[in-house]
Amino acid sequence: METPSEGVTRMAQNASLVVTDRGYLGVQRAWRAGVADRLDCPLVQVESDVVVPVAEASPREEYSAATLRPKIRKTLANYLVPLAARNVKHDSLGLRFSAWKGSDPGKAVASLGADSSVWPVSHCIGGAGTAERLLASFIEERMDRYGVNRSDPSLGCVSRLSPYLHFGQISPLFVALEAMKRNSPGLDAFIEELVVRRELAVNFVYYNRRYDDFSCLPEWARESLKKHERDGRYSLYTREEFENAQTHDPYWNAAQREMRATGHMHGYMRMYWGKKILEWSAHPAGAFETALALNNRWELDGRDANGFAGVAWCFGKHDRPWPERAIFGKVRYMNERGLERKFDIEAYEKAWRDKT
Repeated sequence: METPSEGVTRMAQNASLVVTDRGYLGVQRAWRAGVADRLDCPLVQVESDVVVPVAEASPREEYSAATLRPKIRKTLANYLVPLAARNVKHDSLGLRFSAWKGSDPGKAVASLGADSSVWPVSHCIGGAGTAERLLASFIEERMDRYGVNRSDPSLGCVSRLSPYLHFGQISPLFVALEAMKRNSPGLDAFIEELVVRRELAVNFVYYNRRYDDFSCLPEWARESLKKHERDGRYSLYTREEFENAQTHDPYWNAAQREMRATGHMHGYMRMYWGKKILEWSAHPAGAFETALALNNRWELDGRDANGFAGVAWCFGKHDRPWPERAIFGKVRYMNERGLERKFDIEAYEKAWRDKT
């Protein structure tokens, strides 16, 4: 079995030029560096996974969306333009490579040593065509209400494009340009999430090499959480109990079941989900590891910059200190009463009550 670096190097033995998209995570950068070291021709990275190039947006790790937002807005118009179409002499789809010719995809996946205990998600079909249809239906049916309803998990007002962005099956630039064709009251809120918030996550993993470790958190958060590490907990759960949705909280269990069943968890519930893992774990560093492990195992967009930043946010990243309290210290607290006050959380819980 070849590593990605080995496989690309072998396929590019007779190439004059190798072009790849840009990777921001440590493993992605290692793959590209490994290929560049082995090739006898140039390797060019194209920054296609963001709208504003990461170094153009900021030369350093940003504290929060509030500090990155004005920098993004300052240059955003320069990049919100359609890409120019170019004709090439030789279409890459016409190149001939040796390929797997088997008829049993399940057997092929098993041969790769994939974790078979994480089951396939039948409702989510991959491909650029599916992504474009999802985008079109979102713009037509839900974007107008996005600014008001995006934080309510019971209304289903989100785009569901995150896995397609994660796997490169649709471009954030294409998404933004399509959304801008509609004079929608929800456009600004959608661009905020698609560009500012998403690129804040990219900024985080690009400039902070410890993005997958408790040490990535700001100093005030780490010190405050450690100060309250010995505070009494109402409940303590193992990683296995968390994974199997075996807590006392029906709302939290519903969120975990949604993630296991669909590979997706609504963003607002993911914040609550992460906060409660912190509250119900013996140590904050262990809670961070648990949240990241479950997110990366069950989310279709796991191992994504958004996932790493989202988990870190639950522990104080990209946030400010709040009034000090037990367990959380100065890290923002969330509870079930907030869910009940903001939306019909009982309807959400009922929808996922019997799911595995």
